[in-house]
Amino acid sequence: MDEETRYEVVRSRDGRFDGAFFFGVETTGIYCRPSCPAVTPKRRNVRFFATAAAAQGCGFRACRRCRPDAVPGSAEWNVRADVVGRAMRMIGDGVVDREGVAGLAGRLGYSARQVQRQLTAELGAGPVALARAQRAHTARVLLQTTDLPITEIAFAAGFASVRQFNDTIRAVYAMTPTRLRAAAPRRPASGPTAGIPLRLAHRGPYQSGAVFDLLADEALAGVEHVSGAPGKRTYRRTLRLPYGTGIAAVDERPGVSGAGTAHRSGWLDARLHLSDPRDLTTAVQRLRRLFDLDADPYAADERLAADPRLAPLVAARPGLRSPGAADPEELAVRAVVGRVEAEQLVRRYGKALDAPCGPLTHVFPEPGVLAQAEPDGTLGALTAALADGALRLDAGADRDQAEAALAALPGMDARTVAVIRTRALGDPDVPPPDRPVPETWRPWRSYALRHLHTAGETE
Repeated sequence: MDEETRYEVVRSRDGRFDGAFFFGVETTGIYCRPSCPAVTPKRRNVRFFATAAAAQGCGFRACRRCRPDAVPGSAEWNVRADVVGRAMRMIGDGVVDREGVAGLAGRLGYSARQVQRQLTAELGAGPVALARAQRAHTARVLLQTTDLPITEIAFAAGFASVRQFNDTIRAVYAMTPTRLRAAAPRRPASGPTAGIPLRLAHRGPYQSGAVFDLLADEALAGVEHVSGAPGKRTYRRTLRLPYGTGIAAVDERPGVSGAGTAHRSGWLDARLHLSDPRDLTTAVQRLRRLFDLDADPYAADERLAADPRLAPLVAARPGLRSPGAADPEELAVRAVVGRVEAEQLVRRYGKALDAPCGPLTHVFPEPGVLAQAEPDGTLGALTAALADGALRLDAGADRDQAEAALAALPGMDARTVAVIRTRALGDPDVPPPDRPVPETWRPWRSYALRHLHTAGETE
């Protein structure tokens, strides 16, 4: 997409491209999402950026009207398997905040200088700037939705000092943290005990019913629970996070699915209860991957609707998603042992919550615990490989390398490998291993199979 095409997108306020790029207005010093409702600026005053971090790095402030920092992430990072795509997924998961640029580079298998060069050349911002933009968004969420002290928010968002936090908030939002908090809409107080309310934005139509049906079918006792009537269900689950544990609740939002919503975007309401607020960014990204909220339904639907077999399914369910996993390692274990045995593993080896929340009582056991307790068979081989790092399923894992490592495990069948690659690694283009499918479904074969499965045409 060239700059003239991008400008036409801005003129038409096309929400399909929110998160795909951003534009800054030189006369105001503000950057926006493409669908910003403000008066369209003159072309000569507009600059385009691949990321919010690049706009911020050039001195632009976030628009208070369209809140460009709250858009869905670019679907490109889910599709791409190269260094830039993997790096963006890991930055979203908080790797730079926890391990620094050196840790990110080590996970990618490159030097820090190479990673800096590639990200800057393509996105206009390096890993530090990208992480800084993400920290600013996390800080805004905490400031406007919790009563945590501002000093605690600074460190919870990943800043190294209060001064760095204050300078960043002023640069990005043109406000002090205190003013940013005061400008938030009035709502009931929600401190750390009440949880953090969130709106998880998605692009285009969203078939929430199909996603919640799948999660309800798979719900693991003690770890997950789905309550409520169809259309008004709530999915809850426990989370094992880098600094502690958490409980997430996501509501099914009626009225955002079904035919006739082909150009609608929206959000899912969620609430997070975290033992350590530093886990907010990671928890949000894992929920986004579980619910496949950063997908590009327009591209997938357009491609799949050209197939005669899939066309009526796409028309009936525009925006159908291919759900991922909140915990890739947990998903892999569940794919190997099945639901019944997975629930037994939770009862035997799962970490009990300090404060159980209704039917949620445990966090799924870590691979290292399972590798010692159940060392035999495919399960033992899988958990040992996860525990010692021979197999990586994190957000930035190389999908081909992970598939090869999975296939080499004793007793691992091709179908289970395909499930893990689709769900745990979030690959949108995984074919079934036991039968051919049309090449015209690429690069959305995972979505094609989800359409067939939802319609009852496959297992």
